[in-house]
Amino acid sequence: MTRPILRPPATNATQGRARRALSDRARRWLVRLLVLLVALPLHALARADAEPQCPPEPTPLDAGRLQAGLRDAQDHGFLWSIARDGRTSYLYGTIHAARSEWMFPGPRTRAALAASDTLALELDVLDPDVQARLARALRARAATPLPPPLAARLERRLVAECMDPSVWRALAPEFQVASLAVMAGRRDGLDPTYAVDLVLAVAARELGKKTVSLETPEAQIAALTMPTPNATVEFVSSALDELESGRARPLLLRLAAAWSGSDLAELESYERWCDCLRTAADREAMKRILDDRNPVLAAAIDKLHAGGASVFAATGSLHMIGANGLPALLRQRGYTVEAVRFAR
Repeated sequence: MTRPILRPPATNATQGRARRALSDRARRWLVRLLVLLVALPLHALARADAEPQCPPEPTPLDAGRLQAGLRDAQDHGFLWSIARDGRTSYLYGTIHAARSEWMFPGPRTRAALAASDTLALELDVLDPDVQARLARALRARAATPLPPPLAARLERRLVAECMDPSVWRALAPEFQVASLAVMAGRRDGLDPTYAVDLVLAVAARELGKKTVSLETPEAQIAALTMPTPNATVEFVSSALDELESGRARPLLLRLAAAWSGSDLAELESYERWCDCLRTAADREAMKRILDDRNPVLAAAIDKLHAGGASVFAATGSLHMIGANGLPALLRQRGYTVEAVRFAR
């Protein structure tokens, strides 16, 4: 059983060094984040001629917002310390589309990152090699032709979300619809521009931390690809049903609220309230996206820690729950795993 701890994951001295480091680098961090806000691939593929019904564009940071964000930052998400061999590493559950005020790490998250020498992400998408390999892997995947009525539905949904169909057609249908699900959150302020993983990657570079990927781009693309044409059709049809019916929106908001409030009990009951395992394709996709990947992620974290690193491992929060979640898998590998409680 995961035991909560009430103490911060680092000493006051470590926290002080972290605050000073972030303060000293605030101007450069601002520049990096401004680049991030205008350069994310998902926004590059959205329509430039945004219509009134389109979601609002991300608001660029200025010096005032940056300073206020750092000053007022609160901890969100889910943090665990994992200890073995006399060293402590950390697991952190993130969210891939967030509100702008959530992107600044709070004091305990910041202290855990400062106390670590290595940031480990599912994929470090700021790494040029990772970017190039992702592009190659996407191009190498032959797109499954959809039945014309389903292809038309997908295109209409892209237009409705202000995403240029002529650009998105280059991706396989399952990647198009998965991106749609993320981009749909923009209407509620949940924007992939503010993805917590990306902000951590920027912060780690400014703090001089080594940043590594826990997976390969090729493996992640393979996990997101349906195994058969029929499964692709079923997956796309089911996802469009959720988006068009309006069912996807409250589920995304509920997941975001659980993350923002660090409500682990709510997150752990996700499969009971998400209503997202209706079809065989849904269940197979969930297995490949979470259950099949988690042992690989756990092994990569263990290898880094066993090699002498103190790791801050940040992955999507759904990788953290259940008997096959990362805290459970690392406990099986002999780690002492403790949940870090955030002040509320």
